[in-house]
Amino acid sequence: MGDPYRSSRSTPHRDTPYDLIAMGRLGVDLYPLRAGVPLDRVETFGRFLGGSAANVAVAAARLGRRVALVSRTGADPFGTYLRRELGGFGVDVRWVTEVAAYPTPVTFCEVFPPDDFPLYFYRQPKAPDLEMRPGELDLDAVRGARVFWATGTGLCAQPSRDATLAALEARGGASGGASGGGVGRSGGAGRSGGAAHTVLDLDWRPAFWADQDPGPYYAQALRHATVAVGNIDECEIATGTREPHAAAKELLGAGVELAVVKQGPAGVLAVHRDGTSVRVPPLEVEVLNGLGAGDAFGGALCHGLLAGWPLDRTVRWANAAGALVATRLECSSAMPYAAEIERLLQPARDDEPAEDVQPVKGGE
Repeated sequence: MGDPYRSSRSTPHRDTPYDLIAMGRLGVDLYPLRAGVPLDRVETFGRFLGGSAANVAVAAARLGRRVALVSRTGADPFGTYLRRELGGFGVDVRWVTEVAAYPTPVTFCEVFPPDDFPLYFYRQPKAPDLEMRPGELDLDAVRGARVFWATGTGLCAQPSRDATLAALEARGGASGGASGGGVGRSGGAGRSGGAAHTVLDLDWRPAFWADQDPGPYYAQALRHATVAVGNIDECEIATGTREPHAAAKELLGAGVELAVVKQGPAGVLAVHRDGTSVRVPPLEVEVLNGLGAGDAFGGALCHGLLAGWPLDRTVRWANAAGALVATRLECSSAMPYAAEIERLLQPARDDEPAEDVQPVKGGE
């Protein structure tokens, strides 16, 4: 039986431009089915589709968007499982290809609510998603997508680094090309049905970088993005500062039009190049597993950008999507539908004073 909250959409023609093409990490998540149990004592795990780019793709598909993923798996049963799961979630897998040399990566986590969720990545000797090559990309499709989502993890090794930068460069950057038109003015998240967006998810995982300095590669990628999204740690790696307003200012100076700084318990700050600043406080929920909340945020952010919503509505929606996933064990299959997000936001609309979230002019 289909989920009652799923959007009803007619099936688009195969050559219709995608609402979103996400490029990056894909793997299998193995999560303990009991919270508060260390890995050495876990007896039963649940198997789920995982990887930041894959989760963002699923989150946007759950909101009725036409989505494709660019990634790679091993030529093994886990790779078969991931492609089947993506297809079941409504994500096009035509650009999810196999690499015979490397196994599909697996990630384990420990679940200690409300704020301790250690991750253990098994991506050795190399993850297949780092074997994406520039010459294998469908750059026409990348250019044509209304939103293109790239990740910092894609920059951590070759040939994925060159492939990620080639895809970003194909978009044209904030100054022109497919991404011309930008993120909108006076707090608008985008022009309804019009503007294209190129998002760089900073997605910094220190274990993937070894002794490399990620700063120069982030700087290169940011020159071709219109939107940057990251938490405090990620923003510090990209900008050199942990102060949210200062980090947003640095991201804007690096070339983007919209900087989104996720602050965990302090909520979210979004700053547009035109000086509009929006702060959204956290929603109080009972956290079960915080992993995947940022990816739900990303998928909902893309939905708001595509809809041309005002910036405050877009960030509030994305914040609520992340909060919902934090109340659930899994990531991909926990991504919310639109009606669930609206239900969670309704009490906030009824109870919160309007000044809690507002555009503030003056460039912070």
